[in-house]
Amino acid sequence: MRKLLSIWKWILPPLLLAPAATLAQARLTLPLDGDWQFRKADHPAWQTVSLPHSFNADDGASPSYYRGAAWYRRSLTLPRQQPGRRHYLEFDGAMLVTDVWINGRHAGRHAGGFARFRFDVTRWLKTGRNTLEVRVDNSINRNVPPLGGDYTMAGGLYRQVRLVTTGAVHFDMLDYGGPGVYFNASGVSSANASLQWTARVANTGSRTVRTIVTVRLRDAGRRVVATARKAVSLPPHSVTAVVLRRELASPRLWQGARDPYLYTSVAELSSGQRLLDQSAFQAGMRDIRLDPVRGLLLNGAPYAVHGVNVHQTYLPGKGPAVTDADIDADYRILSDLGVTGLRHAHYQHPQHALDLADRLGWLVWTEMPLNAEVDGGAEFLANSVQQLRELIRQNRNHAAVTVWGLGNEIYKVDAASARVLALMQRIAQREDPARPTVYANCCVPVDGPQASHTDAVGSNVYYGWYDGEFADLGPFLDGNRMRRPTTPLAVSEYGAGGSPQQQQDPPQRPLAGGRWHPEQYQALYHEAAWRQLEERPWLWGKFVWVGFDFPSAGRNEGDQPGFNDKGLVSFDRTVKKDAYFWYQANWTDGATRPMVYITSRRHTQRTAADVEIKVYSNQATARLAVNGVDWGERPVIGHVATWPGQLAPGANRVSVTAGSAADTVVWELIPAPSRP
Repeated sequence: MRKLLSIWKWILPPLLLAPAATLAQARLTLPLDGDWQFRKADHPAWQTVSLPHSFNADDGASPSYYRGAAWYRRSLTLPRQQPGRRHYLEFDGAMLVTDVWINGRHAGRHAGGFARFRFDVTRWLKTGRNTLEVRVDNSINRNVPPLGGDYTMAGGLYRQVRLVTTGAVHFDMLDYGGPGVYFNASGVSSANASLQWTARVANTGSRTVRTIVTVRLRDAGRRVVATARKAVSLPPHSVTAVVLRRELASPRLWQGARDPYLYTSVAELSSGQRLLDQSAFQAGMRDIRLDPVRGLLLNGAPYAVHGVNVHQTYLPGKGPAVTDADIDADYRILSDLGVTGLRHAHYQHPQHALDLADRLGWLVWTEMPLNAEVDGGAEFLANSVQQLRELIRQNRNHAAVTVWGLGNEIYKVDAASARVLALMQRIAQREDPARPTVYANCCVPVDGPQASHTDAVGSNVYYGWYDGEFADLGPFLDGNRMRRPTTPLAVSEYGAGGSPQQQQDPPQRPLAGGRWHPEQYQALYHEAAWRQLEERPWLWGKFVWVGFDFPSAGRNEGDQPGFNDKGLVSFDRTVKKDAYFWYQANWTDGATRPMVYITSRRHTQRTAADVEIKVYSNQATARLAVNGVDWGERPVIGHVATWPGQLAPGANRVSVTAGSAADTVVWELIPAPSRP
């Protein structure tokens, strides 16, 4: 028995450790990341893998990447349990349809590739050794969104899996993957906040149970600032919703990136001295409103959302099967950029990403995977409702979550699209009336039927890349405002491709679908776009497409096929492109984070002596020197300073200073051979 217990590594909730006498009753968690066997359905050999794991880690950029079934299996040793204990298999994400067998018996199916889901496997588990088998299938399924999209649908058990064990009485584990305890703060101001918790308490036993539901709110110093308690009687085999309320005087507000102050909410179920279950999460006190005239209001004041779209972290050799540390690294890059908002495209991202956004003070547009195409059938509608409820219930406690995205670029305007979007709007309003909904519109009028269902609308717009000219963006947005004067409007996507391997200074306009995407053109695009966006503060959000290059198997453009190269950062995260530093110059505080950056730095081999050296900076002036020769100090106007001049044959060391910031590059002038 001692050996079994050593294998069974119980983990208590991290915020409050229960006394030893209550250990048998508390919720316990066993990570199931190691010792898996894996094989694709078309391959007979098993291989050993650890989770998270994606079977498209290496072929995700190929137009023929594997979309089909694969199997995972492992053994699971269960120690002897007290009567009444419940066991739940918890998957943080698996693509796209998942079936589970315990000891050869089918334990459940889940359809949807991005949300957490759980199965009650109590009746199939036995004391001692058990066999767990999981079949995942990332094939296109007409009943399960997304049906389309400009990204790779990488298959596998690509997020964590664990076994969670509870007592018979516990916070509901089968509520669309949610925590079972839901928090809302209304009427929030610096003077007061009205707090409400709704706890869904499950009693899986055969007897009525009396229990105490207690919630406590702790400040960052762990001091209890609010407590509510209620005694409830739980009928057998039931789930009871318990509502608790309390007022909080003089709350410290969650002020976005300026001051992302978080409280900790702890909910407990107890009976006498026994702790039956516990749930804890971070909570922020904030009021967010979207105004068609003033933009986004955070706690009553206009707040600039400097936004970037991101797919879930997707890395070479891993695909989406990444660790929390990998996500941390991506978010550090975004933090250095100066973002204040993210759009989690085009589906639910992992909980760790939302936890980080809470702590960093970033406002998040998170959305369900209705992308490009929908189906009007009953099964598709039912699964869309399921995925929306999963999105909202799993994420509504996050202070960072600002809007619920209900769809992206659904191209066909027809009765099926209207039916799906109208239903999603009704469900979202019912699930969370405190947050607005938004739709990312493209290629059809903003006052047309496709964009008429949600509370707010974003535009995916690429003037100067796919069509039109740089200068068309502003008039287009002004026209949208004329058509929808009472609707909060945003720019949900704008961007251009850029390859650090392709240099042309000055650049000519490339073909969007061509193989030549010079880095300089991407930077010029963003310079022009941001200047127009910055002049329109009534836009409640502006979201660059996209933070990082990512696999998109259907593309064949730029310097490598199978990728969308509109990222501000390269796919392998080794290169921050020129456009990244354009936004850093605009979005960071020059007093606390001075920066200066020489553009076209990777254009190291040059054949023309005439040059215009351009830098980005958040300082007032910058001084340039080439090979130690002072080229003078210039004003930084609109975060740009330029010096025309001539390079000398051979190596040219270009150095710039701006305040306490400095940057240096070396370019080599290799004069073109003279014509005979």
